[in-house]
Amino acid sequence: MSLSRSHNEQNTEQTVDKHALLFGLISVFLCGIGFSIIAPVVPFLVQPYISNPGEQAIVVTLLTSVYALCVFFAAPVLGALSDKYGRRPLLLLCLLGSAIGYFVFGLGGALWILFVGRIIEGVTGGSIGTIFAYFADIIPSEQRTKYFGWVSAVVGVGTVLGPTLGGLLAKFGYATPMYVGAVITLLNVGYGLFFMPESLLKKNRLKEIPLVRLNPFSQLVNLLSMKSLKRLLISAFLLWIPNGSLQAVFSQFTLDTFSWKPALIGLMFSIIGVQDIISQGFIMPKLLIKLSDKQIAILGMVSEMIGYGLIALSALVSYYPLFIVGMFIFGFGDSIFGPSFNGMLSKSVDDSEQGRIQGGSQSIQALARMIGPIIGGQIYVSLGHAAPAFMGIVLIAAAIAVLYKRTNHARFL
Repeated sequence: MSLSRSHNEQNTEQTVDKHALLFGLISVFLCGIGFSIIAPVVPFLVQPYISNPGEQAIVVTLLTSVYALCVFFAAPVLGALSDKYGRRPLLLLCLLGSAIGYFVFGLGGALWILFVGRIIEGVTGGSIGTIFAYFADIIPSEQRTKYFGWVSAVVGVGTVLGPTLGGLLAKFGYATPMYVGAVITLLNVGYGLFFMPESLLKKNRLKEIPLVRLNPFSQLVNLLSMKSLKRLLISAFLLWIPNGSLQAVFSQFTLDTFSWKPALIGLMFSIIGVQDIISQGFIMPKLLIKLSDKQIAILGMVSEMIGYGLIALSALVSYYPLFIVGMFIFGFGDSIFGPSFNGMLSKSVDDSEQGRIQGGSQSIQALARMIGPIIGGQIYVSLGHAAPAFMGIVLIAAAIAVLYKRTNHARFL
């Protein structure tokens, strides 16, 4: 209670509660490790259950799509519940569910059990919107883009450690990273139980939850009807489709194109995390001085296009140095797009709506990351290993055109 009371007093004075900030950063750090630690080994866990090697990439991408589908339906519900009951209970419940999902996935034994594990993770994975709402609660609006940059950097550290750790742990069995991911997530639950303060003031909570807020499709229509957000969300949706595809086929791509093993795949996954750390520590503060959130987002999108181009070329010529350079450039773009997007998003609504807007955004992202892997897996098999990267170039070019177009409602220039 004293922690919550301390936070409420400081929030009124528009200062950042250091304890709440610490918990939030630790949470996203452990989430970064917990999620990314499993990435290098998914194709190897699927392999025993697939008789036709050509189907392996499709199954791997379907596992990603199932996760995203569950996030799509769960995110608005979790966002609405957090607006009514507070962020703390929802975050702790979701973290516990994620730990169970990792354990089930590692347990395996049949392909359907792997899907069950991903479903459990997905239902509770919608909590990322609640985490961003948590940060929006404790950070004054004018400082949010800066702090979201910190969040991205901390996630980057977790992303660096997670895949590398997962690749090394795979030497003790491909399921080992799953079990370690479960333990890491449970440690975060334990920390939260004892130290996590509630961030949402009671006066800012919803009195009742309209049923329409629990419907992800109604949420999408409602969000897209907000003229100040429409172009931002559509452009992000177009960007997230190929991003979801890349994330889903990454391990399979490096396995098929360069014959890499889990340890090397994990090391490559870490590149994006390294890029987050470098960008947020040295580049983002300078960009915030000279550019608006919208301009930073467009810069990030252009960088991702260049990265996709090099990744596609690496597949065509089977030359892995091009792939590595492409991932560095892509990682830079991804690292600066995220904070600028979340900064624009959080500034668009008042405190009582942060859970709704972040949950709705998470649903849109989940929908894109559900569609992306399905399309990416199909064209990867039918059109070649470079096809998902070419899709990224086309869709992000369209996303830039949508976001760049000036309108009377472009309030983030």
